[in-house]
Amino acid sequence: MTTITGYHAHVYYDPAQKADAQRLCETLRDHFGIPMGRMHDAAVGPHPRGSCQLTVTPEKFSDVMQWLVVNRNGFTIFAHALSGDEIKDHTDHVIWLGPSEPLDLSKLR
Repeated sequence: MTTITGYHAHVYYDPAQKADAQRLCETLRDHFGIPMGRMHDAAVGPHPRGSCQLTVTPEKFSDVMQWLVVNRNGFTIFAHALSGDEIKDHTDHVIWLGPSEPLDLSKLR
């Protein structure tokens, strides 16, 4: 059995959406008490465009995802497990809210 120690939820945005994406991420941070990463205005790591990473504990993951289903305001959310296997965590252990987008997995190798 794979051990999951947490999750990342990445809110994807385009430059014109940055202010709205930041508000969404700050609301999640404040409401759920979860760490919010930097706003990346361009692709970083395997992610295809601007994003902000939120780190979610296993205990809060269900509540955060339920909230995002209703309140994501059209943003694509890429959520993945943290198991220690970066490839599987970005391919097999994933949930997309909104349309999925291609990741550059070569950045993980």
